[in-house]
Amino acid sequence: MSTSTLTSKGQTTIPKDIRDFLQIDSGDRIDFIITDDQNVVIKPATLEVNRLRGMLHKHANGRKVSIDDMNCAIRARFKTSL
Repeated sequence: MSTSTLTSKGQTTIPKDIRDFLQIDSGDRIDFIITDDQNVVIKPATLEVNRLRGMLHKHANGRKVSIDDMNCAIRARFKTSL
């Protein structure tokens, strides 16, 4: 388990092994998500474009993907990894 200390300004350093696991680097944004069971999940909010490939497909009925569908896919980008 990795540990970090919170400063008086509410800042902390994410341990290197966690940064490596999340594939994040300085300047990247991260999301903090509170789950229903009161746990906090940290996920990268910044993705490389090539990691989005194939995420958005046309629906089976052949209609184009709407902006709302795209936004839902972006919000759910790591939902399966919980």
